This record gives sequence, structure tokens and C-alpha cells, in this order.
Amino acid sequence: MSDTTGRPRPTVPALFLTYLKIGLVGFGGVNAWARRVLVEERRWVTEQEYAEVLGLGQVLPGPNALNVAIHLGERFRGGPGALAASVGLFGGPMLVLLGLAMLHDTYGDLPMVRAVLAGTAAAAAGMILGTAAKITTNLRPAWPILAVGCAALLAGSVLRLPLPWIVLGLAPFGILAAWWTMRGRA
Repeated sequence: MSDTTGRPRPTVPALFLTYLKIGLVGFGGVNAWARRVLVEERRWVTEQEYAEVLGLGQVLPGPNALNVAIHLGERFRGGPGALAASVGLFGGPMLVLLGLAMLHDTYGDLPMVRAVLAGTAAAAAGMILGTAAKITTNLRPAWPILAVGCAALLAGSVLRLPLPWIVLGLAPFGILAAWWTMRGRA
């Protein structure tokens, strides 16, 4: 079944299974895998749509990957789709995490385990940066939008401002940048 744009419209089981895959494969970088699966493999959403939903998911309370899953699940199949995507995203990884937590309780103080965890954290940071670079490269935002994004990056990483302050402070500039860019394309 397709929507009006000709793209596939996933079923509730497809949402569950796809998000189960994303959750199990995407440890440490769920949004990187979600983008790849949803945009490139399944083609359920465009790059632009994914970037917009991810942006919204990042400013809302809660895990941004869950916010995206709920939003897209609801978009495609309403409440059942949102529930299926959410349970798929967190159900499998939760079982794996419970097992890992039990193992960590027993072996967490071993130097090798600590080294593996440090390496995993570095890989996760790299995946986040890689996803941001790929989205930016594929979308090629206009300079005003890119300027707002750079301001947000500096506010968070250099000035270490809390996220609500960044969002509230830059939202008017983001809206103005989007309006200016859209006006220029019309």
C-alpha cells in the first residue's frame, strides 16, 4: 500500500519489525541506523522529512529516537503504528541490556571491560557526527539555516548552555531563517 507520494506505507507489523531491527542493530547510534533504514533502504520518508522529524524529536522531552519512532508510527498507522514502532525500538534492546547489565555487575571492574566500554562510547560519538554530516551534505541547507545550526552547536558545546535555553533562544532565528529561505525559493 502506498501513500499519495507513491512511497510505501508500512503496515503495523512492518513498523514493529523495522524498528526492532533498528533498535537491535543501532546500539549507541540508533538515529544513524534509523536514517539509513527509513530513508535509504525502505524509502518510507525522504531525507528532508527524516531531518525535520529528528529535529522535532531532539527538542521534545525524552529519547529522540523514541520521539521519531512515535511520530512516524503515528503518521503511517495512527496509535497502533506508534505503539508498534516504540515497542520494536526498545523491546529487543531492553532484553539485551538486561543481560548486559547482569554481566556488567559481575565483570564491570575488569580493565578489558572498561576499555571496551570506552571504545564503544567513542564509536557512538562518531556515529552521531557521521549522521549529522550525511544529513547536512544530502540536504545542503541554505546559509541562514546552517548558521542557526552552527549557533546551536556552539551554544551547546562551547558555552554549555542547557538545551531548553538553546531551543528557546534560537527558535525565532530558525523560523526566520526557514521563512527567508523558503521565500527565496518561491
